[in-house]
Amino acid sequence: MSESEIGPNKPDMAIPSTLPPEEIDRLTDDIVAALKTVYDPEIPSDIYELGLIYRVDIDDDRKVSIDMTLTAPGCPVAGEMPGWVENAVSTVQGVQSVEVRMVFDPPWDQSRMSDEARVALDMW
Repeated sequence: MSESEIGPNKPDMAIPSTLPPEEIDRLTDDIVAALKTVYDPEIPSDIYELGLIYRVDIDDDRKVSIDMTLTAPGCPVAGEMPGWVENAVSTVQGVQSVEVRMVFDPPWDQSRMSDEARVALDMW
């Protein structure tokens, strides 16, 4: 597998070598779109633009593995948000299964936010 980066906050994404490049591009775009539908209920920006997605891996069998974090370990939706991410990415055509792993290393900080999130949160 080769490595590439996607998105404004650049989570790592392993690209499977057996899928055609057009399919990799479609899956990548559709997974990012799905991630952008998930919001932290306390913050008016999606989790992708906030930089909460650290890694997305699509294996040769189209199983997606995601490492994500939270803005704070004590986030009230910590137990629910991985399920929201799994449900959103599971809707992507061609994805066989989704595993979401919560990580806290490195800790999230505001530098991971995209310009879009900074505008939405007025954090310039």
